[in-house]
Amino acid sequence: MMERIRIPRIMQETSKRILLKSKSIGFVPTMGALHEGHMSLIKRARTENDVVVASIFVNPLQFGANEDLQSYPRTLERDIEKLEEAQTDILFLPEEQAIYPEGFCTYVSVEGLSERLCGAFRKGHFTGVTTVVCKLLNLVKPTRLYLGQKDYQQMQIIKKMTEHLNMDIDIVGCRTIRESDGLAMSSRNSYLTPKERQAATVIYRTLSALSELIVKEAIPCIEVPALMQKLISEEPLVDHIQYAGIYDAESLTPLKEYKKINLLAVALKLGQTRLIDNMLVELKC
Repeated sequence: MMERIRIPRIMQETSKRILLKSKSIGFVPTMGALHEGHMSLIKRARTENDVVVASIFVNPLQFGANEDLQSYPRTLERDIEKLEEAQTDILFLPEEQAIYPEGFCTYVSVEGLSERLCGAFRKGHFTGVTTVVCKLLNLVKPTRLYLGQKDYQQMQIIKKMTEHLNMDIDIVGCRTIRESDGLAMSSRNSYLTPKERQAATVIYRTLSALSELIVKEAIPCIEVPALMQKLISEEPLVDHIQYAGIYDAESLTPLKEYKKINLLAVALKLGQTRLIDNMLVELKC
């Protein structure tokens, strides 16, 4: 039976007891509306740890003024069923007031990485992410933290935060889980109309096409962004491309020459829905 905990102090005390027994804790933080991408993280954590903790918390701090906080999908009962089926041991379900009490004024920010890519279009977003993740890590005290590659920038920022704050936590990056047509699974995919859902496949097709060209050495690095944007723009339902290019996998800065590991990354809007995706391309050079 999965234990449900709502009070931060009890979560913290529970984790302390687990660690005192020399047991490992695998942690998967989520905002709910769980899909197979989330469940793949839970399953990975289940195979590598004694205790698996998941959290569901729709974090208001990472939503901008005109973003989808109020409409963000909330499917708690279904989420609980999925977590129980995956043999999750503990579900942490804190209330907003418990995480951000009155007068809350302490924030965690990773400068540099947080201003690039998505950060240039979502001011303050990553400060909201790192602040809540830092708090959750202090409460859950995991041995290992499981994050999906779809949110690659977020994963790199959290890695940097844990490194700089000397947190003794292993960050486990897990591959992006995709639909049969390649679209990266995301809770926000539910916002798409049927036509937009079909149009969204242009993202994976573009990433795959560019990856193949790069591996075959058929395109100079400096020409990658323009070709990515051209291929995406051929889909008429794409309203706006925020970025599409090739980046350093560590610093997230644009590349002019290939490295051993290269990051292709895209963010665009289809109607009112913002979608992101990425692909790592490894070369033998």
